[in-house]
Amino acid sequence: MAAPNPSTDPNTNIPEYEYADANSNIFHIGSFRNEWLNRLKPSNYSYEQEDEDTFDANFAAEMGISAETLSDLKSICSPDSLRCHAEDQQPDTEVVPPDSTLRTLEQRKKRQDYRASLKVSKNRHDLYADELERLTVGRKPEAMVDMVPEGEVILTINVYYSVTFENFSTARPHVTLLMTGSHSLAELRDAICCVSDLQVCGEFSHTPDMAPEFISKDLYKSAFFFFEGVFYIDMRYPECQDISMTVIEWAKSHGFPPYSQAKMEDTRFAGLKVKVGFPYLYCHQGDCEHLVIITDVRLTHANDCLDKKLYPLLTHKHRVTTQKCAVCHVYIGRWLTTNDQFAASDPCLFCDKCFRMLHYDAEGNKIGDFMAYPYVDRGAFN
Repeated sequence: MAAPNPSTDPNTNIPEYEYADANSNIFHIGSFRNEWLNRLKPSNYSYEQEDEDTFDANFAAEMGISAETLSDLKSICSPDSLRCHAEDQQPDTEVVPPDSTLRTLEQRKKRQDYRASLKVSKNRHDLYADELERLTVGRKPEAMVDMVPEGEVILTINVYYSVTFENFSTARPHVTLLMTGSHSLAELRDAICCVSDLQVCGEFSHTPDMAPEFISKDLYKSAFFFFEGVFYIDMRYPECQDISMTVIEWAKSHGFPPYSQAKMEDTRFAGLKVKVGFPYLYCHQGDCEHLVIITDVRLTHANDCLDKKLYPLLTHKHRVTTQKCAVCHVYIGRWLTTNDQFAASDPCLFCDKCFRMLHYDAEGNKIGDFMAYPYVDRGAFN
């Protein structure tokens, strides 16, 4: 379906170059939250669960049925009607009866047999994802001061790999985070893991044992988000620079609409105007760019993680294939060499052991002519 033409439809704010079904219209997150709170009853978003009698009475009233009809429905649709064992017998939920006639149990039996035939069970990444869910779903804080307030808005945010990452850079999110409307953009920036922040600057072929004094994140602290014509820059540290001015001045000289600026540490999500499903920009380390897509905005409910201290909450992390040493093909690369007469390619990756065996003598002196740089693998975040 083609996007509406702004010149003929004054009620739309979707430009002609956008695909109308891919993202929502622009809206203010705080106003969206207030609109829901005005339309809903407090009981609809309260963390307190209604007792069964009150719930049944409200449900019957909303459905327009009598209490007797509701009672009949509860008895007919009760899970007890699906029981395959005696009432006084405690079943083993992992064992499927061999003579079951339920289609669901037949399918479950096939699934169990298939899993039993696999040589490898869940890998550590799947186990980690399961553990994340177990530790966060429905979790409540020990102190009430750390409770997420009722009626708070929760955003689901996908952060994608940098555009320099060749495989799946625009298809699979690197991480998925849950954040509340009271979080700032600076807190989102601190929660984003990128390997470029861990890179070590400098050439260390003469001093491979020297510990680096800093990583890129310590030296280059400037960054910005770009949401709906506004550059939100990070100015929390004296070293931070406004790296968005280059784009703003270029756009101004080429006749583009003027862009504005704000500080990301002073900007809360509740104060943003965004489109759900629309790709926005996060830029750091000068030219390391990530897509940021808000995929959902909703109110909290009782089954959410209600501990404020656990937010931003990581719910998904994509697994990255690690780059192995070019010599042993076993260990992860830790050194990248160039102009290396001992390497099969230029540049070339080495693990620490192979790197030292090939390039240094027994006393640790450099052999040959080459340049060596510390390498941080993308799989470090696995």
